[in-house]
Amino acid sequence: MKGDLFMGENSKSIVNIRVDAGDWKGELAHNWNYIGTDECNYIHEPEGEALLAEFGRFAEKPYYVRPHHLFCTGNKRGTPKWGSTNLYTEDEEGNPIYDFEIFDKISDTILKTGCKPFVELGFMPIDLVDKSFLEESNPWNRQSIYQRYGWACPPKDYNRWRELIATVVGHLVDRYGAKEVETWYFELWNEPDLDYYWKGSIEEFCKLYDYTVAGIVDVLPSAYIGGPATTGPLEGGKSATFLDAFLSHCRNGNNYVTNEIGSRLDFITFHVKGGGFPFNLRPQKGAPSVQSMIKQLSLGLDIIEKYDYQGLEVVLSEADPDGWAAGGMHDNINLYFRNTSYYASFVASSFNHMQKLAEKRGFDVRPLTWAFVFPGERCFEGTRAFQTQGIDKPVLNMFRMYALMGDKKIGFTSDRSLDMTSSADPFRKGVVPEVDGFAAMSGHKSVDVLIYCHHDDWWNVKGECSIKLDVSNIPFLSKKAKVVHYRIDNEFSNVCSLWNSLGRPYYPSPGQMEQLKARDGLEMLWPPQVMEIVDGSMVLDFDLPVHGISLIRIIDTE
Repeated sequence: MKGDLFMGENSKSIVNIRVDAGDWKGELAHNWNYIGTDECNYIHEPEGEALLAEFGRFAEKPYYVRPHHLFCTGNKRGTPKWGSTNLYTEDEEGNPIYDFEIFDKISDTILKTGCKPFVELGFMPIDLVDKSFLEESNPWNRQSIYQRYGWACPPKDYNRWRELIATVVGHLVDRYGAKEVETWYFELWNEPDLDYYWKGSIEEFCKLYDYTVAGIVDVLPSAYIGGPATTGPLEGGKSATFLDAFLSHCRNGNNYVTNEIGSRLDFITFHVKGGGFPFNLRPQKGAPSVQSMIKQLSLGLDIIEKYDYQGLEVVLSEADPDGWAAGGMHDNINLYFRNTSYYASFVASSFNHMQKLAEKRGFDVRPLTWAFVFPGERCFEGTRAFQTQGIDKPVLNMFRMYALMGDKKIGFTSDRSLDMTSSADPFRKGVVPEVDGFAAMSGHKSVDVLIYCHHDDWWNVKGECSIKLDVSNIPFLSKKAKVVHYRIDNEFSNVCSLWNSLGRPYYPSPGQMEQLKARDGLEMLWPPQVMEIVDGSMVLDFDLPVHGISLIRIIDTE
């Protein structure tokens, strides 16, 4: 079969990639250092702390960690899509009672592992819920109703909410110091455009934001404050309407606290997702869409430009292939992709196109990967997680690759790059995958080239490409360089393949676990080689499978 068609295992296509180490493009921002989880309590449990410690070990700079449910009321334990800290309750006379035990454990764990908090301010404590939303006389039903929807309601008293925010931020300043806390993010709420997460109106949310800003500024004027964390903007949809209304309020609206025009906004957040796979035991085969995420990003940037906020940092505070982190392959077999190198290549492709669009339009865009761990799950459950039972998934190795990239971006071209801003989805035109990436330098000591091969259709598109990599203007004094080639694919840096060969045990035996842990890190395609640099250039030829990623580091031997 001809190389342009990727329908068979043995099909191959030649791709030319050129890297010019003399073509400096400015700073490579390393703007992928954001992760998050629904279940705030998982952060301070052993599995969560171990994962964050792993990020701390390899991260080139601190990762920001964004959890849901920090203000929620319950038994102080996490379950899938739920968590609680009991930070705020009231006594019989309605006086506030603050309990920072769990809240502090979460913050302490994030910081001691070398990460930083991305403080999502929410959701509504049970004793602050507007009772017109939460009427229930039977005390046995009160908590179940609260956990079902009460936490998503507006407050009964906005001044009491302001006091809560001021108390929390003041506590953080007392505990960690203002210089540390002012490096954190403070974001109001999550996905308020969805009825699931916000039972009030858009205007009530804008009012909540104004009181939130006031509460923060009461104690830390230098804090970094933003929102609204809406879902991916869709043309004519509530998500776009909500983001537009919120930014209009911040720019031109009447402030509910100061009675002046506008509200302070230091950064803007919204989400982008590549699809959704609900519970279905016999689903049709499906796949996420990189182009869908780029369209959502583009519309969001349009709305931001409308209100002249393009100078603000934009954090995509959930940027993922799909929208159900706690679901797994036993809920919908399509979610099996999260165990494989496909998840890694999807991240590589989507993040690369986000960066391209941001640079083209002059924005600072930072994607946050909504993935963490799920303690107690079956091995390779298929949840959106970096680890399963302490075993690293391929997507975690993707971030290890990112951490090795230099900080000076240099010229990179591929004759198999695709345009995700086109009207038609380029992946839907045929079965030819995308081969693209980027390159950077670490001073004058190394040239780092990341190349991925991706196609959205992970069920059917197979094969590999033959890569011809031409690197020019290498600035090393030596005529030789050490070449290190890291790889993620079905065979390398992908312990799920080994798990399959062991019979897919839900709970591996000690011997099986030892085998799995021995192979779960970032692996080299072959041992490091010393190669000649001829007239400042080097040419490398290798094969790259679909849904594979290569990181080639050309390192000065001097």
